Amino acid sequence: MISIAPMLDWTDRHCRYFHRLMSRDALLYTEMVTTGAIIYGKYDLLEYNEEEHPVALQLGGSNPVDLATCARIAVERGYDEINLNVGCPSDRVQNGSFGACLMAEPDLVADCVAAIKDVAGDVPVTVKTRLGIDDHDSYEFLQAFVEKVSAKGCERFILHARKAWLNGLSPKENREIPPLNYDRVYQIKREYPHLHIDVNGGIQTLSEAKEHLRQVDGVMIGRAAYQTPWVVAGIDALNGHEPPVESADEVVEKMIPYIEGYIAQGGKFWHVVRHMLGIYHGQPGAKQWRRLLSEQGPRADSCEPLRLGQALLASHRIRVASFSEGGEKN
Repeated sequence: MISIAPMLDWTDRHCRYFHRLMSRDALLYTEMVTTGAIIYGKYDLLEYNEEEHPVALQLGGSNPVDLATCARIAVERGYDEINLNVGCPSDRVQNGSFGACLMAEPDLVADCVAAIKDVAGDVPVTVKTRLGIDDHDSYEFLQAFVEKVSAKGCERFILHARKAWLNGLSPKENREIPPLNYDRVYQIKREYPHLHIDVNGGIQTLSEAKEHLRQVDGVMIGRAAYQTPWVVAGIDALNGHEPPVESADEVVEKMIPYIEGYIAQGGKFWHVVRHMLGIYHGQPGAKQWRRLLSEQGPRADSCEPLRLGQALLASHRIRVASFSEGGEKN
């Protein structure tokens, strides 16, 4: 299984629609949505496009009753999985007593999972977590956490192969400074073969993903899917299935009616197209593409910049093919 990580301010429904055009197989995740925002918020934070299936909701919270309430809503709305965030190290999340700090309270996490399971029916309940927190980063610490939480019904863990520092590092630094330890994830899988174990963290290519799949059941790709989104188009082939698209150009063309429909409903062009900046990464004309959309996109009220970008790319490729062997590669 290959999934695309829940990324705050990134994996919204437009991003997920965009990714789904490139892969039928990938499991897509929402951004983390807090229980309070769902129960008390003014807006519908669970909206998604039917084309996104399979799509999972990631919840942030630590109150079993509230989590059960939100899980019940998620099941009614047709989500394909409910995931509990036990990995986010940000100060805001810690102040809400959820995210990575919950690793210190495995009994509470187990109770949260049990509460969600009680209302989820056949919908899988999963946990995304780190290898440890602060100085609690031994294998034994992780093992005890997995044992307690799995005993209450969690059969799938997505393990970000780093520990988290709860103080002193920003969320960005927590994605980069603590060293990766894939072997510890592999060890968990060996000791708990009945559990479905996914590895996450630092995985940039599908070749890397393929190697991880020799050791674990699944791979979650994070920022590579956003910064170089064409990587998503290779997921189905990795599973032995035919990809739904043959080129990045085809993806852009399929996005145009989606964007036009969104604009007709009062949406903004930039809300969608910002996810598409990296679609031509590594191809001739990628810089011009990013520059044009970044300059015109925030003010656009139609798909004209997208069409203009396609025209510029086409002419650039003709020049590259005619006058050089290489061309721009960034």
